[in-house]
Amino acid sequence: MSSAPVSASRIARLILQDFRTYASLDLAVSRPLVALVGENGAGKTNVLEAISLFMPGRGLRRAELGDMARQDGPGSFAISLTLDAPFGEHRLGTGLEPAAENGRASRLCRIDGTNASSPTAFAEFLRVVWLTPDLDALFRGAAGDRRRFLDRLVLAVDAEHGARVNALERALRSRNRVLEENPDDRLWLDALEREVAELAIAVAAARRETVERLASLILETREEDSPFPFATMGLEGELDTLVATLPAVDAEDRYRAILRDNRPRDRAAGRTLVGPQASDLLVRHGPKDIPANTASTGEQKALLIGLVLAHARLVASMSGIAPFVLLDEVAAHLDPRRRAGLFTALESLGGQVWMTGADPSLFAELEGRADVLQVSPGVIEPLS
Repeated sequence: MSSAPVSASRIARLILQDFRTYASLDLAVSRPLVALVGENGAGKTNVLEAISLFMPGRGLRRAELGDMARQDGPGSFAISLTLDAPFGEHRLGTGLEPAAENGRASRLCRIDGTNASSPTAFAEFLRVVWLTPDLDALFRGAAGDRRRFLDRLVLAVDAEHGARVNALERALRSRNRVLEENPDDRLWLDALEREVAELAIAVAAARRETVERLASLILETREEDSPFPFATMGLEGELDTLVATLPAVDAEDRYRAILRDNRPRDRAAGRTLVGPQASDLLVRHGPKDIPANTASTGEQKALLIGLVLAHARLVASMSGIAPFVLLDEVAAHLDPRRRAGLFTALESLGGQVWMTGADPSLFAELEGRADVLQVSPGVIEPLS
């Protein structure tokens, strides 16, 4: 696998204004590892969420932007970070403007004081990956959860992927509406299905490439004595089979034929039954060669951590940028061996890592190696 030279940046300063529980925060950090400790509800995850908004999408909580504005605040918020990068300092900002006369608030993005069109522009300066407690049930949960997880993996290496996924969802909604209201309008359906097929093949191909690259990296770098077992991965779905076996142009033609033939069935179902929206990410516990969802809870947690660490290495390899890694409450349920192994693995990634935990003792072994900060409502200060 070819790799780009990797550069590593760190957030030297993070400023929040009217974001979540923070009326105003100006936080300076200096180390590659940052640990935020404090009681539940103190505002630790809010800091990670703020950083995650420098990726396309709605951040690690998948919340609406309006819900991120501080209660009793002006209805807007601002986030600014100063990047200490190998080739100089950069200031990135994003936020929500107050609602205009039309009643709609708008998102702002700025790079070094100049307006940017969207968060996609931030990809030139940083990449972000994260792991949150709600992903603990990923392997046992619904296929839709795994598709969202997969799309986030793709988005970290391909900043345009989110726009394609959103465009596909809009095209599918349009097709479903026409099938319901004007099922005999063949010309309109032909046009919509041409758009759906083009977008669907692009989305499926991007997913497949990321999964194949990640699976290859995992197998090349696996360590038998690692506390985090390696995963094997694949995609399951009728469209995924087409993309794997046919050239893109032929796969588009075949998928258009499937959409045309399935119009009566899709109309009865009220949705399009074949496509990227029906795919599933299959993960197996590599050392035991068993489906991930049949492994123990602890094994699934360790497998997921290993997958996210491998993904961070893939992002660095493909983009040339060591990603920021956001880990929410990740160490709380790890035994001492796995916790020590996690910290060692994180230091080897090269990018800055932000972690949260309720118990300061979880990060005791990082003394002198990390900025350990105490979080209380609206305030962050060094842990005394």
